[in-house]
Amino acid sequence: MLKNLIPVILCGGNGSRLWPLSSESFPKQFWPLIFNSKHSLLQNTFLRIEDLPNLGEPIFITNEKYKFLVLEHLQKINIHSFKIIVEKEPKNTAPAIALAALQAISNEEDPFLLVLSADHYIRDKSAFQEVIKTSLMNIENDFIYTFGVSPTFPETGYGYIEICEKELNLKKSCINVKKFIEKPNEIEAKSLIKSGNFLWNAGIFIFKAKLILQELQKYEPKIYENSLKALSKKQTDEFFIRVDKQFLKCPSKSIDLAILEKSDKVKVIPLNIEWSDIGNWEKIWEYSNQDSNNNVIIGKENAILEKSKNSYISSQDKLTIGIGLNNITVVNTKNALLVLNRKFNDSLKDVVKNLKKRGIEERTKFEKDYRPWGSHTTLNKGERWKVKEIEVKPNCKLSLQSHLHRSEHWIVVQGTALVEIDNKKKLVKENESIYIPLGSKHRLSNPGKTNMHLIEVQTGQHLEEKDIIRYEDNYGR
Repeated sequence: MLKNLIPVILCGGNGSRLWPLSSESFPKQFWPLIFNSKHSLLQNTFLRIEDLPNLGEPIFITNEKYKFLVLEHLQKINIHSFKIIVEKEPKNTAPAIALAALQAISNEEDPFLLVLSADHYIRDKSAFQEVIKTSLMNIENDFIYTFGVSPTFPETGYGYIEICEKELNLKKSCINVKKFIEKPNEIEAKSLIKSGNFLWNAGIFIFKAKLILQELQKYEPKIYENSLKALSKKQTDEFFIRVDKQFLKCPSKSIDLAILEKSDKVKVIPLNIEWSDIGNWEKIWEYSNQDSNNNVIIGKENAILEKSKNSYISSQDKLTIGIGLNNITVVNTKNALLVLNRKFNDSLKDVVKNLKKRGIEERTKFEKDYRPWGSHTTLNKGERWKVKEIEVKPNCKLSLQSHLHRSEHWIVVQGTALVEIDNKKKLVKENESIYIPLGSKHRLSNPGKTNMHLIEVQTGQHLEEKDIIRYEDNYGR
């Protein structure tokens, strides 16, 4: 009989190796990056396991920056029962897993946890499920299991696991671990692969919730104690479990450094299927559908390649044309244009770090901002004005709020808006508008059955989101 299993999906990372598409405000786990999939990497992470038997309510771990994005993506694939734990700020995987394990035992049970990253790619869903099922029939309660992938080339972006057996036997369900190797350089990686006793560390784990907490108490007591205190003072609402600021006292450590490299209770399960962490544009090109010239074209209405080969082109915005390209990646977004020789994929991360040092906002900027009621998108702006598109879901409402530094003008372009201004309510229909004076208490809601869209024109001295005074809010903000 298969054991009860709670999925724990880590979705708080911010990407830089897939810039400019992936950024701090909208990282790669929220993009449908592979095969023009209609689902994001986060959505596919859950859809990959949803058919497993005895699957418990999933736990998603994220931070304040991405909580509404996570919610939006879960609702789009009709997950009706889940928990989203919100960290005050990201503290790496060990504290995140501590929170998930503590939450999992809160009903006095001790389930197995399946820990997954939200930004990985696995081509064969059925094969992955079979590995998980087989593992659950063979694993023991007293061990922590990590998954290892047989390396196919000297990858320098992954950690490696050295196994105790002289020869890697993929038929064995579990193998003893000798040691972990941090990301090696290319020469070291070639040596590790040649030895035949190393696996890539896939960052996927199975273990008992209480066991991982015991090991955290032993090796990282500060992580355990602060996570316990933070969760004990949690605030909950319809969607989120918000942990207390005590969580900020947790050391920022990966589960590998905190536990796996120290514990004598670690084993590895061979994951003999196609897996990738989608760590750079080379991987996107490799896993996408290529034409007869080995080109990948995303956004065919905006992207054109002529007399080119072995290249990748994607455009979200203006028409982008490449002629005579070879081994070139072109990514055009609303905020930035990247032209990259595929041989220099590893250099992109350093370039993005340099953008941060220089304070260039295009490093992190993404114009669409998700909220539990819908989204808003910045269309254009000047020194004292800004234009946004606001989309509100059916039967949802924004907070009752006012602004100190700006007035607003709303023009409904689709659906009907219910607008409240200083305790007076009015229905505003399509092609109608309404003015929100500076300082007025106002609220917007959608009484209809379809999404409502309006154009908001802001004018004033301060046009940032910080200029909001909230009086009532359905979402605990």
